[in-house]
Parts: sequence; C-alpha cells; structure tokens
Amino acid sequence: MATPKRQRREPGGPESPDSVGWTHARSVRLADANNPLPLEIGGNIAPVDVEYETYGRLSAARDNAILVCHALSGDAHVAGWDADAQQTGRTWRLRKPGWWDAVVGPGKALDTDRYFVVCSNVLGSCYGTTGPASTDPASGRPYGLDFPLVTVSDWVQLQARLLDFLGVGELHAVLGGSLGGQQAIEWALAFPERVRKCIVLAASARLSAQGLGFNAVGRHAVMHDPDFHGGQYYGRSAPEDGLAAARMLAHITYLSGKGMDAKFGRRIQEGARARSGFDAEFQVESYLDHQGRAFVERFDANSYLYITRAMDYYDAATRWGGGDLVQACSRVRAQLLTVSFSSDWLYPPDECREFALAVMRNRIPVTYVNVHSDYGHDAFLVEAATVERVLRGFLTVAPPVTSVSRCARRGGCLCR
Repeated sequence: MATPKRQRREPGGPESPDSVGWTHARSVRLADANNPLPLEIGGNIAPVDVEYETYGRLSAARDNAILVCHALSGDAHVAGWDADAQQTGRTWRLRKPGWWDAVVGPGKALDTDRYFVVCSNVLGSCYGTTGPASTDPASGRPYGLDFPLVTVSDWVQLQARLLDFLGVGELHAVLGGSLGGQQAIEWALAFPERVRKCIVLAASARLSAQGLGFNAVGRHAVMHDPDFHGGQYYGRSAPEDGLAAARMLAHITYLSGKGMDAKFGRRIQEGARARSGFDAEFQVESYLDHQGRAFVERFDANSYLYITRAMDYYDAATRWGGGDLVQACSRVRAQLLTVSFSSDWLYPPDECREFALAVMRNRIPVTYVNVHSDYGHDAFLVEAATVERVLRGFLTVAPPVTSVSRCARRGGCLCR
C-alpha cells in the first residue's frame, strides 16, 4: 500500500523507518446477486463487501504474499496508523498502531520491503465487512439476528475470493493467532495447493468444552441485556452492559492466574476505600471494568455473537477427517509452524501440540514451539519480541523437520 511521503522520523510513530506509515482501508464487493457466497451451514449471502488493508508490493512473480488472519475482536488494520480513524465519540476505528504493528513493517518479521501482506475483516465483522449491522437487502434495515450463521470455513472462502481479486494465487504464508490461527489451519486444509507455509499461534484444531462454556456465558450476557431488543437495537440504546460483561469474562480467559497475581494481586485501586460495598475496589476489578467499557466503544454486540459462534463451530477433524484429526491433516501440504504458550488455558499447549503431532504423523514438515510465558492466551500479542524472532526464522530459513522439537517436548522454547 502506498503511503504519504514521510517528513520526520519518530520511533514507534507513523514516521518511524520501521513503520508502514499512515494507512487507508480499502473495500471491495466480492459477492453479488449474480455470484453470491455459499455458506457452509446452508444458503448463501449477497451482497458481501470486504474491508481490507495491504502493505508492501506484490512481486512480479506474485510469490511473496502473506495473509494475516485476525482474532475475535481484531480487524484488517494490522500495522501502521489508520489515517481515517476518529479521536472522539463512539467509533469502531481507533487512532492507534495496528494490532500487530510490532511484527509487520520494514525490517520486521513480516518485512514489507520483502513481502506483500494482506489482512481482511471477517464476514460478520463490524469493521467494514458485511455483518449484522449492514443493511439487509430484503428488508432495507440492519440484518440484526437475520444475518445468517457463518463459519471459519466461510471466512476462508471469502479470503480466497479477495486473494483472487488481488491477483494472488499461491501464498508464501498464512498465519494468525487464536481465532486467526484456526483460519490459518482451515487454509492449509481447504486450499493445500495455495499455501507454502502455515503459521498457527495460540490455536488448535477445535475449542475445548471449557472454551465453549465461556463463550456461551458471554452470549447469554449480551442477549439478556434489556437493550438487546432481539438484536434490533440499531438506532437506539445498545446492549452495552451485556457486551461489557461478556468482554470482562472473556478477558479473564486471555490472561493467566500467575500473570494476574503479579499484575494486580489483591491490591486496592488508588482512591478506593476498602470494604465499602460493591463498587470496584480491587485493582483487578477496575481493570476488567475498563476493558469492558472500552470494548463497547469499538465493537458491535451482534458481531460478538456471530464471531464467537463461528469460533465454537470450528472443528478441523470433523470437517475434514470424519472426526479423525490425523486423517484431516493428511490434506496439509504446507510447512507448518505451531506456537503455543505455557500459561494459555483457552488453547492449552497440549491441544496445540496435538495438532502438530497429527500433521507430523502424515510425514509433513512441522516445527512446534512452546513459549514459556505468564501472559496467558494474550501472549501471542504481548510476547512480541519472542514471536517476532520465531516468525522471522521460520519465514526466512525454516529447514524442514519431521519431528516435534526436543525443546518443545520438555515444555521449553526454541528461542530463549
């Protein structure tokens, strides 16, 4: 993506030499009445507009493209500074660096002087791609809960259409963390001929029963907010309390017990009076309250319902192997890197390793790294320096291996 000429260089800012600079999202219609998007669960949808960003240039050989897949509350703004963001009022665009700015840019692991990096918002998103807040052509009003159920497979099929539009055939790599990692898995299974390298961070082939339970409680909080109005709250008060509660609960699953103890302990927040009632007194209460309130300023409650449900539904073994993960992974042709984090209890290391082993048993090159971290599931974002080193090595060198690494087997890390 072309960026404005840089006049000054500020470390960490849009003028920094390792930043992609100011960015503008783009939009393209990838499904219409003549070419609707078929959906895995049934039916189809049209029209479908997709918002996306690109960084770097596609090579003449069209062989340097990397697709980045975002997680639950992420968006297409991976790197740089969104020139169209707003500073005030309710907005779903925030003026801050892209969510993986530490990894994407000139000289970084996803080097935009070398690679053509693409990221798009998923179907059902509230960040520009068609979703529940979009206008339903059948009624002329926002879809709300009339929006069809969508899946990770649907997202990947739509991403494939975007890459076709951009002139990208084979991907040098596809990667993502958490729900983005499940999209990367689906890419390797659904389009094995289009993926040379697949990188899965803090994700496994399916969500555990515990994860399903947390998502169910979050959706319950949203749908039982008095302002939910059956999903047709657009133009009036939104279900902010329910969505905030869902985010607070989810955020606990993104952290670890040890990390929370170190960060908050049982400390009372500044200015609070201990044992004064039911207002937030402990620092952890204040932190979670802030996370919940900030989330409702940037996310749509209906999108939260649809995206968490897609997360629930994904099961690579069932979709591609009749319940047998090893059989499903026989489809993989890409070199695989899967990275787990020791304190992640949303996608625990054992489940990430299970996926790596299933691929390995098909004699497909696999590298598995278990990073020691106290940051829980969020470690794939917080441990940026470690992740950056692992990605750089895999993308540029990554000699094929046929077994899980010794360091990973003993619960350690290849890069520390």
